[in-house]
Amino acid sequence: MKKAIILLLAVFISFTSFSQTSPAKADSTAKAAYSCPMHPEITGTATDKCSKCKMALTPTKQFACPMHADVKNNKKSKCTKCGMDLVEVKKG
Repeated sequence: MKKAIILLLAVFISFTSFSQTSPAKADSTAKAAYSCPMHPEITGTATDKCSKCKMALTPTKQFACPMHADVKNNKKSKCTKCGMDLVEVKKG
């Protein structure tokens, strides 16, 4: 009986510890890699133009957590998982 309980406990622990968790949602601002220099709220792709002033969109700075690469943002802020400061991602 003890072996059955230990076996059931081991199975339960393995299911709970190896179960998949949903990934944390990255900030929605991290998806836009280009923005207008005059109107930063206008975002898009490299070929888009600003809907207000018709200027070409320029690359935005990207910031990411050094510990959690999936946490990204377009502005310097804190990681939503560990609270560390986000650092600028060097492109290239």
